[in-house]
Amino acid sequence: MRHTPKRLAVILAATFPCFAAAAENSLTLDSVVVSGSRVEHNTFDLPAAVDVVDAERIGADQARVNASEALVAVPGITVQNRQNYAQDLQISSRGFGARSAFGVRGIRLIADGIPASMPDGQGQAATFNLDRAERIEVLRGPMAVVYGNHAGGVIQMFTPDGKGSPTLEGSFVGGSNNTWKEDVSLQGEIGGLGYVIDASHFTTDGYRQHSKAERDQTMVKLTYRPSVDGKLTFIANSFKQTAEDPQGQTWAGYQANPRSVAAAPLTYNTRKSIDHMQGGLTYEHRFGDHSVLVSAYAGQRSTLAFQSIPKATQQASTSHSGGVIDFDRDFAGASARWIGRFQLAGGKLTTTAGIEYEQAIDNRRGYENFIGTTLGVKGALRRAEEDRVATFDQYAQAEWQGERWTFSGGLRHSQVSFNVKDAFLSNGDGSGNVSYEKTTPTLAAMYRLTPSVNVYASAARGFEAPTFNELFYSGPGFSFSYNLKPSTSTHYETGLKAFVGSSSRFDLAVFQIETKDELVVDSADSGRTSYRNAGQTMRRGLETALDSRWANNLSSRVAYTYLDARYDQPFTSSSGVINADNRLPGVAAHTLFGELAWKHPASGFHAAVEGIARSKVYVEDTNTRQAAPGYAIANLRFGVDRKYGAVNLRTFLRFDNVFDRQYVGSVIVGDGNSRYYEAAPGRTWLAGISARYSF
Repeated sequence: MRHTPKRLAVILAATFPCFAAAAENSLTLDSVVVSGSRVEHNTFDLPAAVDVVDAERIGADQARVNASEALVAVPGITVQNRQNYAQDLQISSRGFGARSAFGVRGIRLIADGIPASMPDGQGQAATFNLDRAERIEVLRGPMAVVYGNHAGGVIQMFTPDGKGSPTLEGSFVGGSNNTWKEDVSLQGEIGGLGYVIDASHFTTDGYRQHSKAERDQTMVKLTYRPSVDGKLTFIANSFKQTAEDPQGQTWAGYQANPRSVAAAPLTYNTRKSIDHMQGGLTYEHRFGDHSVLVSAYAGQRSTLAFQSIPKATQQASTSHSGGVIDFDRDFAGASARWIGRFQLAGGKLTTTAGIEYEQAIDNRRGYENFIGTTLGVKGALRRAEEDRVATFDQYAQAEWQGERWTFSGGLRHSQVSFNVKDAFLSNGDGSGNVSYEKTTPTLAAMYRLTPSVNVYASAARGFEAPTFNELFYSGPGFSFSYNLKPSTSTHYETGLKAFVGSSSRFDLAVFQIETKDELVVDSADSGRTSYRNAGQTMRRGLETALDSRWANNLSSRVAYTYLDARYDQPFTSSSGVINADNRLPGVAAHTLFGELAWKHPASGFHAAVEGIARSKVYVEDTNTRQAAPGYAIANLRFGVDRKYGAVNLRTFLRFDNVFDRQYVGSVIVGDGNSRYYEAAPGRTWLAGISARYSF
């Protein structure tokens, strides 16, 4: 290392000219991404806030079950593990998605080029296969807008192509709360056909009461090159899960026993089962400097969820759709993209044009969650309908890169249409349709101050239509709403990227987001959430990260996020009058991650200490109920990686929350029963072993 920690601290405290005086550029901390421009790009030369989580961090002594394990070190992204597999992770990007009661909204999820978000914008991060993930790219800010509706951020996962001689790998993980996971995979290449096959089984009793879960996941990826310039990729995956739903807890209940649940989840035995299958085919062909990519995918998803809607509420309401959700979904999509590369005005011009079409058809039914005096069972039919959603988008992007200046811009037109055909008419005909349409531009510029320092600025307009789940219960009497408006946003960002010396990388992004017709929680009761449009909101903040490679095989990472998210205008909801300047719920103002890791090359032993700190989080719009307090925790991990001939053996031991802090890990925004709080585990341990044999 060419600089001492003291000197580094002085450098980081200095202003831009001091960065310009840094030593020669080092590319060891510069990853290649395709997010944003859709063309391979070094992160250092991209005018956007983008981070890469590589395979080493994804599998950094973890179970590789939840994306929260891998994304905790990324600034600007908040990934909360609800300790509730029935409702998936809570992921937000600069506040987008924080209102979600379950699943992922406001963020575009993509796996190997195939959308993991549904056409309406709802996604499930649980379908990501982390066992075979090669990298995860996380894009925030204005450039994410070029991905269309619900692109407050973009999270893309990529798996490697099968290459070389066959390798067989098996792993086993066990830990606290009777948690177990087994995984087996095979990869290689035969006759020009690359293959990656993976299967895993996961089970846990959960930290909280009534939170058991069991999951089976499989993945197959095949790659073949019919010519030197062509590449065909087929990928299929399945995801099957059953999970109890502990729901949220009151503040008094949480303080009395963090593991506890309220009475309703036990009374109605709240739970969810998911059976998800998806397959896609992509073909890419190069024509000199130009290329064309076409892809198509299709899938099926079945969900059965038992909620805790009170029996008396269902009997008293003629418009209620019951306490059991049962639907079968068929979904499909296709896209085409052309990329051209030209020499222009002494620089390189890259242009991209594409179209995307997606659709989903739900056969949706609702049932009472009781038969006579027996609760938590499928009872009488209360809802039967066919729900359709379709999107059709067209986009164009261009980037000109010169010796010191880079200019880029894009335009996307999005159309989202919803159609409901009601077949249960005894409580009225809820049939109807609604559509949303928006054109969103983006513009960015980057200037290279020195070979080691880039500065950039960007701006864009965003578009977020309601999802089906936001429309379902937002009308009168929890009926379908045809009156919700999409929220629109204006994004501004400026940033700096710098190599400090030969072994450190510093990134800084400052942003502002103005949103109109923000979609907010109106009421949430017993697992059912309705939404409304608020007035204007304002988000201001900064994200910064510092990666360093020190002497003696030490490395460190520090990532900090500041987010001031507030309502700009007052409005009225079921909670009463929401004042201007109130903070958006579900969003922490300060988040800090730090890690110091060491590896001994000769023995393969490695160790690391992690620290995570987060400020308090408001749980509803009035900001008057008990906020989830801030917290700070520390984690430790150890492991050994050794090679014995053709066998690579890896073992690890991990301790999370080593000081056994009690804290709220996530919140359910606006819960009508004041059950906002989802407790995080105290001290836990996890141990694992894996072996890979190369034939």
